Amino acid sequence: MNLNTFHHSLLILALIIPASLTWAQETVTTGEVVATEQTESPADVSGGVPASADVIRGKQKVVVITGVRFAYPLVQKWIEDYNKVTPDVQLVIESRGSSDPANYDILIEAYEPNEATKRSRDYVYIARYAILPIANNKSEFAKVYSSKGLNKDLISQLFFHDIFSNKKKEQAIKIPYTIYTRLQKAGSPIIFTKYFGYEQKDVKGKAIAGADEHLLKALLRDSTGVSYLPLSLIYDHTSKKPVDGITVLPVDLNGNGKISEDEKFYGELTTVIQHLEQKPAKEINNIPVEYINLSIEKNSGNAEAIEFLKWVIQNGQKDLHDFGYIKPEPSRFESEKFEWFDSKSPK
Repeated sequence: MNLNTFHHSLLILALIIPASLTWAQETVTTGEVVATEQTESPADVSGGVPASADVIRGKQKVVVITGVRFAYPLVQKWIEDYNKVTPDVQLVIESRGSSDPANYDILIEAYEPNEATKRSRDYVYIARYAILPIANNKSEFAKVYSSKGLNKDLISQLFFHDIFSNKKKEQAIKIPYTIYTRLQKAGSPIIFTKYFGYEQKDVKGKAIAGADEHLLKALLRDSTGVSYLPLSLIYDHTSKKPVDGITVLPVDLNGNGKISEDEKFYGELTTVIQHLEQKPAKEINNIPVEYINLSIEKNSGNAEAIEFLKWVIQNGQKDLHDFGYIKPEPSRFESEKFEWFDSKSPK
């Protein structure tokens, strides 16, 4: 090879190699994005296809929703029904991780926000949810206590560390059991522990990372497992029966310290909701009940988010029972709450 030919070859390589490296870098980057989207991306619940919220925001009329995961099936049903009458709006659920996504329009929460947060957001209290104690149905614990039931003292003994409790009054439990709870701060453990006078850090047992669904899976894998979950995760939405592998543990509903036969009504979701919805709140003992709220930033510029919330207020109540929720008390459900946004929303 003469010198001219050698130089010519070097010039060709100099042109090819950077282009190849650029292509390879783009390929790796694209692969990372796909992998991220497959595991962490929001679901475009109006079309059932995973989608990136940042990409979708480039289109018109987009509403991004995030918040408590156990409410997603109910919100998805609302989105699907809303899109039947308003097909030009794209509503996307962006799954919450360790924190809220950077950009969202509507936030779903499972506990009462603090006063500082309330000053920056407007809320609608759309539904109530109840939390019940449960056990793996293969456990000896489920067999014994699905009959005996749990009163307040036994619930405290089972679930909480309490250095001030009277150990002499504790019941002897001679069968194996393992308590499971959530690791991260979240709606269900906050409400469950607060109701019984404790904090989330006081719960005994194994702390499971992830969402309430991961807690359920951990319980199902352990034949000694005992835990607590919202109705919407305990019961199958189609059959209305407890999820396979789960036994609901009856509690002392009237607060007299005993569990009578008429307090064992947990075989079907419809019956549970009827009991909890028809009783005044002050007559319900040992079952934490809290609101699901949807909120939007004050003076929000997303008119489509406001319209969706107004539609939910007017049309969403009919779906609550099917998904394991109790209707809100009339005093907390203001059907006209978001009407005043009309004059502030850009058209």
